[in-house]
Amino acid sequence: MLGTASAMPTSDRNQSAQALSVHGRLFLIDCGEGTQYRMAQEHIPMMKLDSIFISHIHGDHVFGIFGLLSTIGMKGRQTPLNIFAPDSFGPVLKFFLSYWGDGLGFEIRYTPLRMKSPEVVLQAKAFQVEAFPLNHGIETFGFIFREKEPMLNVRKECIEEMGLSLTEIGTLKRGEDVLRADGSVIPASVAAYRPYEPRSYAYCSDTAPFPEEAQWLKGVNVIYHETTYLDALADQGALRHHSTTLQAARLALDAGARKLIIGHYSSRTKDSALYEAECRTIFPDTFAASDGDTFAI
Repeated sequence: MLGTASAMPTSDRNQSAQALSVHGRLFLIDCGEGTQYRMAQEHIPMMKLDSIFISHIHGDHVFGIFGLLSTIGMKGRQTPLNIFAPDSFGPVLKFFLSYWGDGLGFEIRYTPLRMKSPEVVLQAKAFQVEAFPLNHGIETFGFIFREKEPMLNVRKECIEEMGLSLTEIGTLKRGEDVLRADGSVIPASVAAYRPYEPRSYAYCSDTAPFPEEAQWLKGVNVIYHETTYLDALADQGALRHHSTTLQAARLALDAGARKLIIGHYSSRTKDSALYEAECRTIFPDTFAASDGDTFAI
């Protein structure tokens, strides 16, 4: 967690940014002011960034990107950098490149987001990333990072004891039973096992509640959701297209999440424990994030 503040940074909270490591690839989600400083403080190697995901172009989610791109250019990056962001980010990127693009040293591969429902925007062997629209008054997107179902691992003791061939090992890895010439069967359920349960992580900031959200997040293990306001300020949330504690907690409950992480706190409320306590009245497995916190998915 690189930044958990909302529009106004405070002495102990930077603006929105998260670093997410997935199967050895490093992603940055949003890039509020000061993000490159926070990455340096947390010893997160900005040169290893694979992709940046920008939810929307409000300043507290994007003001840090000019400095970050300039710094990794000065550090000598040569490999391309992916940026997934709303259509409205296009002119912002064009402005940056028109003034500071000369000599940047690496290609920026920008993918504009325009979807009306969840769509896969990045495919990898072990995982995929989906983007989906949020409800924030301007074009805003959330992101879901999902591990794919892994191939099975064949038990080492079975390989030797059963004299498994390479072909048979491949069959078992696919979850299929092995039928031998003598009519015997080696069940995949006996000789192989799933190495891990696929995990998923959703990032939802900024947004007011909307009907499809719980459906789109159904079954996600861990949800990060903005809770800009305590429940007493629900009218301010509705006015500014933000969520309250109780709204985020209900969403996590309806989606069947295992864990809810909250952030994007209003500067008027200093104690994040108040947010956590309200959420836990509905969804007990809620954790109020602070800058510098690390969560395992």
